Amino acid sequence: MYIKRTLEDEVLSIFKQFPVLMITGPRQVGKTTIIEELRKRESIKYEHVTLDDPNERFLAKTDPKLFLENHKLPLFIDEFQYAKELLPYIKIIVDKKTMEDNLNASGLFILTGSQMFKTMKDVSESLAGRVGILNMFSLSNNELCSNEEKPFIPTFDYIKAREKNKRKDIQTLYNSFIIGSMPKMHLGLNIKPNTYYAEYIQTYLERDIRETVTIKDEMKFIKFISSVAARTGQELVYEDLSKDNEIDNKTANNWLSLLVSSGLVYLLQPYHNNKLKSIIKRPKLYFMDMGLSSYLTKWSDGKTLETSMMSGAMFETYVISEIVKSYINNGDDPNQYLYYYRDNHKKEIDLLIVKDGVVSPIEIKKSMNPGRDSIKNFDVLTKTNLKIGMGGVICMMERVLPINEKNNFIPYQCI
Repeated sequence: MYIKRTLEDEVLSIFKQFPVLMITGPRQVGKTTIIEELRKRESIKYEHVTLDDPNERFLAKTDPKLFLENHKLPLFIDEFQYAKELLPYIKIIVDKKTMEDNLNASGLFILTGSQMFKTMKDVSESLAGRVGILNMFSLSNNELCSNEEKPFIPTFDYIKAREKNKRKDIQTLYNSFIIGSMPKMHLGLNIKPNTYYAEYIQTYLERDIRETVTIKDEMKFIKFISSVAARTGQELVYEDLSKDNEIDNKTANNWLSLLVSSGLVYLLQPYHNNKLKSIIKRPKLYFMDMGLSSYLTKWSDGKTLETSMMSGAMFETYVISEIVKSYINNGDDPNQYLYYYRDNHKKEIDLLIVKDGVVSPIEIKKSMNPGRDSIKNFDVLTKTNLKIGMGGVICMMERVLPINEKNNFIPYQCI
């Protein structure tokens, strides 16, 4: 079974425009699957090789020129992060084909990789102007429910159009947090979440972490990941992570960078400009898959999670991750649009969407009746030079209800 991905249009567009298409993202989110599905549907022909194959990987690393000569174009190279030695030779082939085809060469290479930001940096620097890069995460709720997915923006028309989206009761919602959004968990295979995510972490350690850095104490690293998961929805304080895991700040920084570069954790940056003073400059961290976050924090029952101290943080994590995915899945960089606000006077706004000179403020409340004072901090935005757009409170209400002329209570299914 294949679940349609919003990113399909962007994948096809880049494949037809650029000589090289690069898709990066965490393991098992469907990078290979989306390429194979589009191959069948669009009758795209290519040779497929995976660098998970130790023989192919050895040749690609030790003799990249011979590796490429042994395979025909177009060429799909899976798990590309294992042999970045191929990059200069791919560049030579692309430039030669571009000259031969009078600057119209496209669709020569498809690359996928799990080490997201490091792989992107290497590829974008080596193949500047020749590559289109897309990120990919696990399934969004819109994809699971076959809803149209656009970058979230809290205009009245946007949220009203989605008010009738399938809504889960609170128990079903928190049960879905335990299951998570990895494609394999939604293929009717009846896999237990604990079984799946335990294997996922082990595979992550063996194939991603060991290939990147040397970690002497893997149990301490797993404890560190769990400690980060317990802080989802909170500001990132390296000193606290270091103290709790008995490591130094440099190690905590390096290890967290691995989680971010692997696409497991997203850092929401604070918004600031010259008009705003006394603001907190630490990012907030969010796990991008609810199932993995639940597993690492040892929740196996949705009802227990819903009544726990982490209930609100998990709801906020769900909302932020879904909004981030709505931008990623449409080929947009969420780091260009999504921020949060907090100052030294403890005034905080959970999410700011800044686009085209307009800022849209969002609060996130796990409540059926958050109250109108939920938007009391929105007035700090008058200090900026930005136009204040529509905003509101994403909550557990069943219907869109106005708070005032610019803000609404927004049911969570509208994101």
